Formats: sequence, structure tokens, C-alpha cells
Amino acid sequence: MEAQLAILAAVIGGVWAMLLWISIVVWVYRDIRDRSRDSSLQVLSVFVVLMFFPGFNIPGLALYLMLRPRDTLEEAYASSLEEEALLRELGDEGACPSCRRLTAKEYHFCPSCQTQLKDQCVKCERLLSFSWVACPYCNTARPSPDPSAKPSGAEGSHAEEALSSLGEEGEAQTPPEAGEPEAARFQH
Repeated sequence: MEAQLAILAAVIGGVWAMLLWISIVVWVYRDIRDRSRDSSLQVLSVFVVLMFFPGFNIPGLALYLMLRPRDTLEEAYASSLEEEALLRELGDEGACPSCRRLTAKEYHFCPSCQTQLKDQCVKCERLLSFSWVACPYCNTARPSPDPSAKPSGAEGSHAEEALSSLGEEGEAQTPPEAGEPEAARFQH
């Protein structure tokens, strides 16, 4: 009877040791997959834990825990996003909005792509950021865009179309209303 209990205890202990060993191997595999994309590092980490006999893989687990990467890929990505946001916040005016090359804060134009980086104050002629409402040096308000200035490029073509839609007396031509005869349209 005692021999049967000893055998049963040994079998239960062996099964428990095997399940513990398998669960540690699976945990290490999942953990290293979350921490590295390097497949050779993943294989090496699992091998370190597998090489110890079932139930005695605690030294392999301890070795893995000492050598594994500190952060998971998700934590490293979140950290890099946070760092990038801080750097952008600190050096927002240090990069050209067109070509994204670094420029000095005192540049009026980007030396690489000729994009205008700052405006010039009309009174003290210092460079102003586009986001400023007034000059911080002389407190001169920024001028509003001149409506009499003729726009160029695509804006100019829209303005010319609007002017061409005006009639001879300067009134805008309106489309005929539904049911209005075509001859009545010319009588206006």
C-alpha cells in the first residue's frame, strides 16, 4: 500500500513538474515575443529555459529575467511617441514645415526649399512666427490681409470667375427660377 502511494505521489509530482516546466516555457515565449521582434533572440530565450530538466528550470528562468529587454515593444513605442511629442513641442520652430529639415530659429526662409518660415514686423522689422497675433517686441498688431490686393494663382482664378459672373450693371446674374420662361429671364 505504501509503495502504491509513493508511486502515485511520484507520478503526481512528475506531472506537476512537467506542467510547471511547460507553463514557464510558454510564458517565456509569450513574454519575449512582446519584447523583441528578433527571432534569434526569441529562440535563444526559449532555449535557455528549455535546456534545464523539467522542474529545475528556475535557473534558466532567472537567467532569462536578468537578460530580457526591459520594456515591451508597446511600452517602447509609447515612450518614443511621448519623446517625439516633447521634442516637437520644444523645437517646433526649428524645422521647415515643407521639407522637415532643421533650420535655425532666426531664419526668414528655409535654405533648402525656400519656404517662408516667418513674417517680418512692419514697424520694428523683426521676424515673427505665423502663430503670433502681435509683435512681442514692439506690440504692433499684425496687419490683416489687404482685400484690394489681387490674389495670385488658384485664388486669383476663383476671384476672376466671381467677377465674370457679374452682369453689366454689377449685379450678379441669377439662375432662372423653376417655371420661369427663358424670355422672362432676359427682361430683368
